[in-house]
Amino acid sequence: MRDDCVFCKIIDGKLPCHRVYEDENILAFLDNEPVSKGHTLVIPKKHVENIFEAEEMSYLWKVLVNVSNSVKDTFEAEGVNITQNNGSIAGQEVFHLHFHVTPRYTGEEVKLEYDRSELENGEEIAEKLRSEI
Repeated sequence: MRDDCVFCKIIDGKLPCHRVYEDENILAFLDNEPVSKGHTLVIPKKHVENIFEAEEMSYLWKVLVNVSNSVKDTFEAEGVNITQNNGSIAGQEVFHLHFHVTPRYTGEEVKLEYDRSELENGEEIAEKLRSEI
């Protein structure tokens, strides 16, 4: 735990939250600034800043799937976005690994825009990635 981390403070009960799920490794709670009804965060209790430090946290997957299904079914959402940002450049604001489970109802709750430029040198890029895995 880190004293300067807002999510660690929530885990420790020093800050309030609306808990959705909790076990010995994971906490899921409603986002304090939701973009849609049911917007939930899933976090490990162990402090790691991002996905690059989460190699031993495969246990997150099952809870993430269960919370996503619960959010979708409870509020009859058409779907959900699961997002996770790593680093300031990627939009990470709280430097404690977390996943957003964001229900989608009309498709207008969240604006997602990507540059879908044509992929150049796809095989070369894939080979570089394969060599690092």
